Amino acid sequence: MQLFFLIAASIPLGAQGLEPKIAAAAESLRDSLIAQRRDFHMHPELSNREVRTAKVVADKLRALGFDEVKTGVAKTGVVALLKGGRPGPVVAWRADMDALPVTSNLAVAYKSNNPGVHHACGHDAHVAIALGVAEVLSRIRAEIPGTVKFLFQPAEEMPPPGEEGGASLMVKEGALNNPRPGAIFGLHVMSTLGSGTIGVGSGAVMASADAFDITIKGKQVHGASPHLGVDAVVVGAECVLALQAIRSRRIDPMEPIVLSVGSFHGGNRFNIITGEVKMEGTVRTFNEEVRERVRTMMRQTLSGCTSQQGATFDLSFREPAYPVTVNPPALVEESLPLMRRVEGQRVQMVRPIPGAEDFSYYQREVPGFFWFLGAGNEKLGITAAHHTPDFNIDEAILVPGVRLAASQLVDWLERHK
Repeated sequence: MQLFFLIAASIPLGAQGLEPKIAAAAESLRDSLIAQRRDFHMHPELSNREVRTAKVVADKLRALGFDEVKTGVAKTGVVALLKGGRPGPVVAWRADMDALPVTSNLAVAYKSNNPGVHHACGHDAHVAIALGVAEVLSRIRAEIPGTVKFLFQPAEEMPPPGEEGGASLMVKEGALNNPRPGAIFGLHVMSTLGSGTIGVGSGAVMASADAFDITIKGKQVHGASPHLGVDAVVVGAECVLALQAIRSRRIDPMEPIVLSVGSFHGGNRFNIITGEVKMEGTVRTFNEEVRERVRTMMRQTLSGCTSQQGATFDLSFREPAYPVTVNPPALVEESLPLMRRVEGQRVQMVRPIPGAEDFSYYQREVPGFFWFLGAGNEKLGITAAHHTPDFNIDEAILVPGVRLAASQLVDWLERHK
């Protein structure tokens, strides 16, 4: 009996009492959630160009009676406040809105109407779920102990060259201020997880992402006289191989990193030894200290493999460069009881993912918990990887996504009021 009282005392009665209401409200939105997601899917917009999406979001939030709806944040972002009927702290939810420059192969009625643009990463579902959460919470706002801030963010897939954008610009323009949340939550649909599975990680859950550009400079010469020049192709090829030794010989083998050269260009004629080669690639790590060490080692390696043949190099890292996405273990442990209570055995601990997320910029400002919502379904043929022409989601996940997200926000407010 004593144990029962201890367990019961650890569960905020207000949050637990609202869970059935949240579940019922989420279920009542099933058809409208699917319709909303399909509307976004049919009208995808690229990073920093999410004009229609932002307008749909802002109009919906105003119709729901939100206390404040601010548009034009970080170009096309929307920041909105829902003040509960009871005093309490502030918590935030983030949803990204942009699509990708991918041509859709889907044979569905809601296929993209924008040629060459496709919601190939599920951000349409993220926005639909966030709007569903907003509607559910607006129905019970009198019982909410605090304020919920919604961040609808552009350009998670990185802004166009020469532009700022994404989470870093949202932070820069004060999206987390006035009022500042005590925590921020978000999710990402995952085609690699079965439909409705809730993937949770503690600590580093997604990698940093650094895109780099390398220029190797040699000396152009006739192809019949290589000894009179410095072959940038040969030097560049040696540099590619040498860079792989960073992972295999200079970093602890228990420390996961990826260093990939994805593009290699040089020369314009069969009998001319080119004097310049350009490469680009990516580095992924799960540790910020390792991330900085890899950058240093890349410069050391390039310096060595170019100087020994009389060539030179330039190395630059593009901005924005996404930090490691890190879920604070204390915030995860605090949230897990609610997640398991609402979704049961569907909640699973997962390994870190080498993909990257600019949600990490918010986590540098306030504690942030980012989790994954399984969206794949082999029976329905929904198995395509993210960022591909065939990517799609099982729309049955929209209701559980809304149910869990709304419950999680109320649970945090109850625990911290």
